[in-house]
Amino acid sequence: MKKEFQLSEIDTIARQLVKDLPSKSICFYGEMGAGKTTLIKALVKQLNGIDEANSPTFGLVNEYHDTSENLLGYHFDFYRLESEEEALDLGLEDYLNSNAWLFMEWPEKVSSLLPTDSVSIYLHFIDENTRSIEYSLD
Repeated sequence: MKKEFQLSEIDTIARQLVKDLPSKSICFYGEMGAGKTTLIKALVKQLNGIDEANSPTFGLVNEYHDTSENLLGYHFDFYRLESEEEALDLGLEDYLNSNAWLFMEWPEKVSSLLPTDSVSIYLHFIDENTRSIEYSLD
């Protein structure tokens, strides 16, 4: 699927993704400012997350919980990684083997470590208020 959308429609896009995604492992591709974190924020909200989703750029990973305070998922930002070994040192394999949602920004930095069932979502900056999203569910 490929679609242009206004940032004001981000909750609708997130709702559709939650309904359609065949996997809890999601890779977000796109340049800086394309809206990866904004979409993850909307997804956490749609999944009844109680935590405010923010980019984990400096900590590399954020943990989110649902309204019952159960683990909802992990949000990774691999932008600052120099090698896949750094991700392994972080304990990435343990996170990947959990049953939690995995929201991964800059997954190209750890491409050989990604789960085979990961869904790739590509976001593109069109203008200040418009983005495009592209993904395949097969």
